[in-house]
Amino acid sequence: MLYLIGLWESVRDFIATGGFVLYFVAAALLIMWALMIERWYFLSLEYPKLRDSIISNWEARLDTTSWSAHKIRDAWVSEASEKLNARMLIIKTLVAMCPLIGLLGTVTGMIAVFDTMATQGTGNPRLMAAGISMATIPTMAGMVAALSGIFFSTRLETRVKVAKEKLVDSLPHH
Repeated sequence: MLYLIGLWESVRDFIATGGFVLYFVAAALLIMWALMIERWYFLSLEYPKLRDSIISNWEARLDTTSWSAHKIRDAWVSEASEKLNARMLIIKTLVAMCPLIGLLGTVTGMIAVFDTMATQGTGNPRLMAAGISMATIPTMAGMVAALSGIFFSTRLETRVKVAKEKLVDSLPHH
């Protein structure tokens, strides 16, 4: 329990040093990871049931060679593809937004530095250092958040693509 309290104190100090923009980076990171975990859950547990259902429905059809049968097959593949790709664009957008939110922190931190320079002059390096810290920490946090999402989202995209290709291959065109 003391470890968790110490961890929370460290996070709170980090956010206090980096400024309020870190809350936005944390929110984007939390949403991004929640969506990626949901997609991983769907691909691992829900999609196999959907795939098996589509394959069994296709194999149960008497007519698999006509034009209308192929359109039905295409519609099923399209529906599965829609479910596979759900929320992937939001995930990729959040990955791209994290560094931009960090840059917003850079701008606000630099504004604080210039404000300090305007009111206190350039003679107080300690006050300027606080603003520079507030300018660099959100940028770093945004980059780290984006890097954590790039790897996992790329793996998800690959799994989605492979799952769709396997579905198409398992519904023969007789």
